[in-house]
Amino acid sequence: MSLLAATGIVAGYGVQDEILKGVDLVLGKGEIVAIIGPNGAGKSTLLKVIAGLLAPKVGCVRLDGREITNLPAREISRLGLAYVPQEMNVFPTMTVRENLEIGGYTDPRRAPKRMEGVLARFPVLGAKRRHAARTLSGGERQMLAMAMALMVEPVVLLLDEPSAGLAPLAAERLFDAIRQINREGVAIAMVEQNASEALAIAHRGAILVDGRNGRTGDAGTLAADPEIRKLFLGA
Repeated sequence: MSLLAATGIVAGYGVQDEILKGVDLVLGKGEIVAIIGPNGAGKSTLLKVIAGLLAPKVGCVRLDGREITNLPAREISRLGLAYVPQEMNVFPTMTVRENLEIGGYTDPRRAPKRMEGVLARFPVLGAKRRHAARTLSGGERQMLAMAMALMVEPVVLLLDEPSAGLAPLAAERLFDAIRQINREGVAIAMVEQNASEALAIAHRGAILVDGRNGRTGDAGTLAADPEIRKLFLGA
């Protein structure tokens, strides 16, 4: 049984607006699935539906066999699904520590222990725990956003364009962190414009085009396909 399954998702931001037109997505335990496709394909919209931030018009989302469609985002988070948006994903005027405390809102009593583990994973954040988030570099902010998500001890992590705007070295470090999080048992669905790098660390790839499923399959196979390389990988 899949850990996360979105089935037949139809969704948009207005009555007549359908960005997703019947999309399916499956994420297994221990997997990284890279969701790629052109701008406007509905990739970020799909993550918002799964995370409970946008109600689908049609379709079903299940987490470990339990239907979570239309549950409040807070409740979905408590069930073990964490979402990191592309933008506005930290509180810039608050310190790193305060951001992490907010990330641990689902269980404040256990938050201090979890914070120790998160800061051990990201030593640069530990060194800057008293610094305001606005003083961090772009890569450090993204790490903080992921660290906040890890404060809920997720079984599924949704990442929306984690490397957007980062310098190559910062992006490389971020992808290394994503690999390590996955190795420790967290399944990850990742929307990423850097399709080549995303497929390089993913187990499977899922291509969305115009709000519909394109090809889905082994990440290495998709990355080696000449047509996909031409359309999505800049080759």
